[in-house]
Amino acid sequence: MAQIADPRLDALARHVGARKITPAAVRVVDVPGTGPQLLGNLRQVDALLVVLDGFSGTSLPDDDLETLKLELLVADRDHVEKRLERVTKQAKSGDAKLRAEAAETERLLAHVDAGHTLAEWDGELSSELDPLTTKPLIAIVNGPEGIDLQLESELADLSDEEAAEFRGGGESALGEVVRRLAETLDLITFFTAGEKETRAWTLRRGETALDAAATIHSDIARGFIRAEVTPTDEFLAGGQARLEGKNYEVQDGDVLNIRFNV
Repeated sequence: MAQIADPRLDALARHVGARKITPAAVRVVDVPGTGPQLLGNLRQVDALLVVLDGFSGTSLPDDDLETLKLELLVADRDHVEKRLERVTKQAKSGDAKLRAEAAETERLLAHVDAGHTLAEWDGELSSELDPLTTKPLIAIVNGPEGIDLQLESELADLSDEEAAEFRGGGESALGEVVRRLAETLDLITFFTAGEKETRAWTLRRGETALDAAATIHSDIARGFIRAEVTPTDEFLAGGQARLEGKNYEVQDGDVLNIRFNV
């Protein structure tokens, strides 16, 4: 779990006298190597973070990245083929919807066989496919031309102040990775602020107050009534909250208090 640094959270916590501060975080799962089974475990993730060997001198990061992209394409191709086999058998029942899906999946397989990714497919993809090649891919070179992870490992033994001084005030490797993930996934941050706990949460840009409520707890979403919304700067200045409905598009920095009843 990697925390997303945000100075607004500390400012909000001080403003309300929070006893507990909980930053937003991203969850990164280490999957060493590739192969059909390992790649299959990645079908439910939001993005792929690829660490490339730029330090040993025995690999070329660009070549390794292209090899991985090909493996992802092959894995998607196999997934599409298996889906086609399954749907074709089911379509023998005469179901028009299944027959149409079989025909569409056959065209999709031809598209992949031509070397195109599923991200380049113009049509709608079946939810059963969970494609890999449509996922955002962030490549990080471990070495002098990218992030020196050996150096970062050594700096981890220092205090935050000493490590920051050694970097010349620059961003840590972890900070850079988390920032790039947040930017790639187009995440925004909203806050809940109270004396017991002040906390940061993430949403995809464009998601709603109801999505925010579900992020906090499913019961809050189920009993959603209204959202009290205050932008952070207005909240810190003592401004008044406004009431918004479940379809309100949450903005980065909003402080939310969800009214609900279950």
